[in-house]
Amino acid sequence: MMDGRDLCGYGGKPPHAHWPGEARVAVQFVLNIEEGAESTVINGDARSENYLHELYGRPAREGERDFSVEGMYEYGSRTGFWRILELFSDRNLPLTAFASGKALELNPAIGQALAAKGHEIAGHGYRWLDYRDIPEEEEHRHIEATVDIIRQLCGRRPAGWYTGRISRNTLRLIREEGGFIYSSDAYNDDLPYWLSGYRPLLAIPYSLVNNDLRFLLPNGFACGDDFFHQLRDAFDQLWNEGIGRPKMMSIGLHPRITGHPARAMALIRFLDYVKERDAVWICRREEIARHWQTLYPQP
Repeated sequence: MMDGRDLCGYGGKPPHAHWPGEARVAVQFVLNIEEGAESTVINGDARSENYLHELYGRPAREGERDFSVEGMYEYGSRTGFWRILELFSDRNLPLTAFASGKALELNPAIGQALAAKGHEIAGHGYRWLDYRDIPEEEEHRHIEATVDIIRQLCGRRPAGWYTGRISRNTLRLIREEGGFIYSSDAYNDDLPYWLSGYRPLLAIPYSLVNNDLRFLLPNGFACGDDFFHQLRDAFDQLWNEGIGRPKMMSIGLHPRITGHPARAMALIRFLDYVKERDAVWICRREEIARHWQTLYPQP
C-alpha cells in the first residue's frame, strides 16, 4: 500500500466467501432514494440539479428552478419507486435502499413502505449532493440527521452508509459516528474487505458498471436490452467463477431511471433470469456484512 491506496487487494487469492447454501454468487440489489434531496433553490441551493437526469449535458440554472429536471426526479418518487417495489414484492426478493435523509423527510411513505416489506435502509447522505466542498461540521450534522430520520421512519438505525460523492472527511466521520458496520463508498473489489484504521469498518464495494445510471450517459445503455445483457453477462461470469471462488454482484437502481416502464421490463427479465438459477444468494447488504464479520472477523 502506498499513498493510502491498496492496489493489491487479495492479490489474486481471494478468500472463499462460503455464502449461505454454498451459493456461487451473492446478488445484491440497491435502490437509490434521492428524489427531493437533489440540488434546487427550494432546498436553499444556489442552482438547479445537473446530474443524473434525462437531459444529459444540460447546465445547472443559477439562482432559479429547472422545472423539467425537478419533474424527472419527481417521477421517481411518485411512480418509479412504487413500480420497482412491486416487482420485488411480487417475487419475494429483498433489496437494500441507499436513502437520502431529505428524500425520506419529504416523502416518509417511501421509508415506511421499505421497512414494512423487510428491506434494508442504509444511509445515503442527507442531501443528494457532492460533499467534496461541504464543511466537515455540516457533513457531520447531515450524517446524524439521516440516522435519526431512518430510525424514526423505519424503526431501526441504518447499519450501512454510502454517500456516493464523498469528501476527504466522509470515511472518518462514518467511523466516528460509531454505529455503522459497513461502508459502500468503494468500487474496487468483488468481495468485502476490512478497512484499516482505529475502528472496525467493513467495505462492501458498490458498482457503477452494473448500474442503471448508464442509461443517462451518452456512451451508456440505449435500451432495456443493453441493461439486461450487461447484468446477465456479469452474473454468468461471476456464477461460473463461483465454482471455486464465490463473489458478490452489486446492481444499482434508481426509481427515476429503472422506474420507467421500458427499463423496468429489463429489470423484470433479469430478476426472473436469476431466480431460475441455482446456487444464488439474493440478499441485503447488511446480510453480507454480518456474514463476512462472522466468517472473517476483523484482523
